Amino acid sequence: MVNLIGTYECKADSKGRLMVPAALKKQLLPLLQDGFVIKRSVFEPCLELYPMEEWNVMMAKVNKLNRFRKKNNDFIRRFTAGVKTVEVDANGRLLIPKDLLGFAGITKEIVLNSAINIVEIWDKDKYETAIEDATGDFADLAEEVMGQDEEDGIS
Repeated sequence: MVNLIGTYECKADSKGRLMVPAALKKQLLPLLQDGFVIKRSVFEPCLELYPMEEWNVMMAKVNKLNRFRKKNNDFIRRFTAGVKTVEVDANGRLLIPKDLLGFAGITKEIVLNSAINIVEIWDKDKYETAIEDATGDFADLAEEVMGQDEEDGIS
């Protein structure tokens, strides 16, 4: 299982390419040969970059859904809308497809945020707004999510 660490700022060029920061590239090195899947986030105006291994784990879960239930079919269609495979090129750059750049509102300044096993790709201004908006509620959220004695909490 992948366990990525760090938040990194970088820039996209006019073609939508970004140079993967060296510290993140070093963490991704064992995964580079298999490539990645990039998709729209479900909850936020950002993109999610899945190492292929992690994407395959996610797809195994999704594949268990009964496709003869309309809501499952609708979910699968929306979850996989705009999904693309991408690779880091020999120069260490990642090309973000134009339609996904538009979805996330990415222009030039980018934040790459490790989210355990995936990388979130944000427009810098939107990322900073999302972090600021969540600040007031974070203590309550942390208590609710992490402070439980149940299986889905850590304590």
